Amino acid sequence: MTSNTRNWKPQTALVHAGTLRSGFGETSEAMYLTQGYVYDTAQAAEARFKGEEPGFIYSRYANPTVDMFEKRMCALEGAEDARATASGMAAVTAALLCSARAGDHIVAARALFGSCRWVVETLAPKYGIEATLVDGTDIANWQKAVRPNTKLFFLESPTNPTLEVVDIAAVASLADSIGARLIVDNVFATPLQQKPLQLGAHIVVYSATKHIDGQGRCLGGIILSDKKWIDEHLHDYFRHTGPSLSPFNAWTLLKGLETLPLRVRQQTESAGRIADFLAERSEIVRVIYPGRADHPQAAVVKKQM
Repeated sequence: MTSNTRNWKPQTALVHAGTLRSGFGETSEAMYLTQGYVYDTAQAAEARFKGEEPGFIYSRYANPTVDMFEKRMCALEGAEDARATASGMAAVTAALLCSARAGDHIVAARALFGSCRWVVETLAPKYGIEATLVDGTDIANWQKAVRPNTKLFFLESPTNPTLEVVDIAAVASLADSIGARLIVDNVFATPLQQKPLQLGAHIVVYSATKHIDGQGRCLGGIILSDKKWIDEHLHDYFRHTGPSLSPFNAWTLLKGLETLPLRVRQQTESAGRIADFLAERSEIVRVIYPGRADHPQAAVVKKQM
């Protein structure tokens, strides 16, 4: 089988991409429940810790099972690199705080998951980071909110739970024009329905707790971006603050990825049928579903999802 995952269909990538096999040649991914690793010699350990040789050092930094999950998500998303986290909010918080510093300004869509909004409105200002929330469905609102110190844009699309859809490409273009970065929370759409990096976003975050696991078994999150940004902005943060995903949860999420296409396809089909059914009921005032032609941002949905 070719190692070029870009040529693989999602169904193949979600079963095989990033697989690391031990000397035992296991057919399924191994669960490496370990905090540390052994070395043949003291010299080998020194080289590993200095970064002169590749390999694992400590599971707060990296772990083989977690590494497989990260690589599999990269193959699905089309990203260069990723870092998995203990929860979706750990991913959002790390992405935001590692992209801005005291004196910077964030513009964010107002329709955010409640905890995400708390990070933007309450936590970030404690570190000297200003934030402005806008109606993200109109690009003019983003443009008006820009300041000389704007360094970051943040949005969720579709939003939870109002299902507003933001034109990711338009916001990404604006970010590029002022030298800012765009972070997209893509949890609702999943990488199967929408690929923000291909639309111009710079960083994508997920709560793997939702569709990726899909069965209510564990928490998890992930940040995906280019390798340079991951190395320069996340490497030391993960090394010293420890928001890392556990190997057990990573293994569970790997199993979830195997059935993700089947589940998302059926969920989308069922949701569409329910939306159409409810739209015909006189008792229902309004139905909001991105797959319907009467959705307020139907044109954007057609373009990017």
